[in-house]
Amino acid sequence: MLRGQVGDATGQGADPAVGVEESGLRIFRGVPYARPPVGDLRLRPPRPTEPWSGVRAAAGYGPWAPQNVPDNPIAAVAPSTQDEDCLTLNVWTPGLDGAGRPVMVWVHGGAFTGGSGASPLYAGARLAERGDVVMVTINYRLGILGFLGHSGLADDPEGPPANWGLLDQVAALGWVRDNIAAFGGDPGNVTVFGESAGGMSVSDLLTMPAAAGLFHRAIVQSGPPVATTVARAEEHAAKLLAELGLTDPAGLRSVPVDALLAAQTGVLAPKPGAGLTLVPAVDGTSLPVTPLDAFRDGSAAPVPLLIGTNRHEAKLFMVADPKNRDPDEDTLLRRIDRALTANGVPLRAEDVVDAYRSARAARGDRTDPRELWSAIETDRMFRIGSLEAATAHARRQPATFSYLFDWESPAMDGALGACHALEIPFVLGNLDAPGIDRFAGSGPAASALSEQMMDAWLAFARTGDPRHPGIPDWPAYDADHRPTMVFGRDTRVEEAPMDTERAVWAQGSP
Repeated sequence: MLRGQVGDATGQGADPAVGVEESGLRIFRGVPYARPPVGDLRLRPPRPTEPWSGVRAAAGYGPWAPQNVPDNPIAAVAPSTQDEDCLTLNVWTPGLDGAGRPVMVWVHGGAFTGGSGASPLYAGARLAERGDVVMVTINYRLGILGFLGHSGLADDPEGPPANWGLLDQVAALGWVRDNIAAFGGDPGNVTVFGESAGGMSVSDLLTMPAAAGLFHRAIVQSGPPVATTVARAEEHAAKLLAELGLTDPAGLRSVPVDALLAAQTGVLAPKPGAGLTLVPAVDGTSLPVTPLDAFRDGSAAPVPLLIGTNRHEAKLFMVADPKNRDPDEDTLLRRIDRALTANGVPLRAEDVVDAYRSARAARGDRTDPRELWSAIETDRMFRIGSLEAATAHARRQPATFSYLFDWESPAMDGALGACHALEIPFVLGNLDAPGIDRFAGSGPAASALSEQMMDAWLAFARTGDPRHPGIPDWPAYDADHRPTMVFGRDTRVEEAPMDTERAVWAQGSP
């Protein structure tokens, strides 16, 4: 058993926690970084932890944030214990020796409604060991408890009315700043990274005043800047209040968690093509302006950025929807039209489909409806916003790098392609996590790709530059050439991949 000094979120405590040693690493699980957000603290910003008496065991993960178990068996890892008292983090470190190692803080994905830093897929041992870094994974509030917004929830006119989950992430980063030196980490060299909703969170954290200075590099995996308006958030809140028979949003603080989760499924579940429902909100306080506008204004400029997407993101969602696994032409047009309309994109579905079909045919790529749906929705949901963020960031921050993940899953006879979330086990070195080999593949080629990606992410965390001898030279991103590292069986640099399709969206705003 090993001992590390764990202070409270304000850095004023020095309470001992006892972790474990596994394969030469010191591991601390379930360490609180904020007070339990329960009772009157529900739907409010996180509060600093209170010192605990005696020695706290840190051998087991903390509870998962309350959530409904996803229906998609490919993406889902079933939660263990759930509880509102979920604001904990986990630390993997090579030593409690004051070595000042780079720190990497992982923000999990899950559509802002699911997931946990305790998932075996996110275990930090491989990166910590390979790169001599300190790895941290965190929990944050999810769904209604993390991302329901309403002006009636603000404590005062200057207080935030939304973004409880994002504020949790800020609190976790504050804990890292104040305590990570005791775990062998350098609080002056912190990289925050995440995938999907975790990547979107990182994009948003880059523009949050409360997060400024808490991290020094950012890696965004399939996570373009995303936020809704407070007005839209209040529309969702109104549906929830009506479902629960409430008139005052403050009454949500006393509703049983199970009732909240049931109502979330009943009235706030995302509709196909319409995007996520419970997401960060531009509240003028915690998130002052639209995150993409903040990128353009230079709010994120001080932080080097590595950002990218997977080639076939949308195929994961296609196989989860039996009605959409093999669309015909009419279904393709109808669903693309619905997605464009629901997201306010001023483009005609017929024009978008024709443009993608022409561009793909010119390259010799498949143009059947299934492949077109995947390509269009991948771009609409993930790639275009990520490229816009990279372009805006590169104008002010020369250390901006872009990637495209191209490895294809062997699962379901190849139906998934290089789908959403597939890069995670390669980046974190967890190809041997339970069940992951069937999803990600295995063997020498998979292991070699994982090593390439781990070493790139580690190099970026250490220096702000992802280049290393195991991959081709990786130029920084710029709007003229758009150099992109394509990670796959043939890792290479391409200039402006799929640029004809990117140009289609310049006429609208996906």
